[in-house]
Amino acid sequence: MSPRRPTAVLGLVALLITSPAAVAAPTHDGTRLGDVRVLAHFDRAAGQAAESIALEPGGSVVVGMIPARQVVRVARNGTVHVLVTMPLPPGGGGTTPVVGTPVVTGVARAGDGLYFLYSSGRGGLTGIWEVLRSGGPRLVVPLPADTFPNALVVDGDRFLVTDSTGGRIWQAPLRGGRASVWSADPALAPSGFFGANGLKVHDGAVWASNSDRGTLVRIPETRGGRSGPAEVRATGLEGVDDFDFTGRGDEVLAAVNQSSELVRVAADGTHETLLDAADGMQGTTAVVVRGSRAYVTNGANLTGDDPTLMVAELRR
Repeated sequence: MSPRRPTAVLGLVALLITSPAAVAAPTHDGTRLGDVRVLAHFDRAAGQAAESIALEPGGSVVVGMIPARQVVRVARNGTVHVLVTMPLPPGGGGTTPVVGTPVVTGVARAGDGLYFLYSSGRGGLTGIWEVLRSGGPRLVVPLPADTFPNALVVDGDRFLVTDSTGGRIWQAPLRGGRASVWSADPALAPSGFFGANGLKVHDGAVWASNSDRGTLVRIPETRGGRSGPAEVRATGLEGVDDFDFTGRGDEVLAAVNQSSELVRVAADGTHETLLDAADGMQGTTAVVVRGSRAYVTNGANLTGDDPTLMVAELRR
């Protein structure tokens, strides 16, 4: 997630948007995009800044909505249905780290369970929540009030969560309970706004993006389940948000929020833009690959007014 910055950090936003990124040229051919279309438009005036993506077995897509504090389902025909809207903290305000306002961020599925992250700056509200079949939310794993949980992954019998302002990755049992810090490697730390943001598990390691530093980071997992030292695998991706692997080794598609781009990152760290503002990108926030398709969300949170869910065909 890269939500709209409060006034105190607008200068940082301007710097990141106007400073040229050190974009490296790809050294070999890789995944390309075929047909690209909009599956759903969301209501930006109602706070529906699309953030994260979870795919469902029947072809529908679950999306987290940042300031609307919602989890929505997009049917295969593009119809949008609100599953849950999280309540404001008592008193109606919020003290969410950096951004202030309460937000829904990451979403994930595990079997029949649908989970999401809510950050409010209040203990007892910030953490991992489940959408119940009855339609209500249930707190599964509480997180400290000073965390900003951003991306959510289900890895076997555990949750993994990035903490963007704390520069950490948390883990917690899938059945619920107490969370613990899995990694606080310096490569995850912010340098002014958001550090660790997107999150994936791939080939025996946990990968994370660092928005402030413009990097993709690989953290190996030891046989005992602990985190090893982080390795920076790509640079020059200032404002990078979520990402996913294409199925071609370590090749990645990354959503770069501040420049409104979908970027292909090769295994050697070189990268190129596949979609940009001319293709309808507006504050690109997340990407998930399934088979021959990539699903992409645009939050329109820094630029534009048309948050969307798009789908693109992959050509490998």
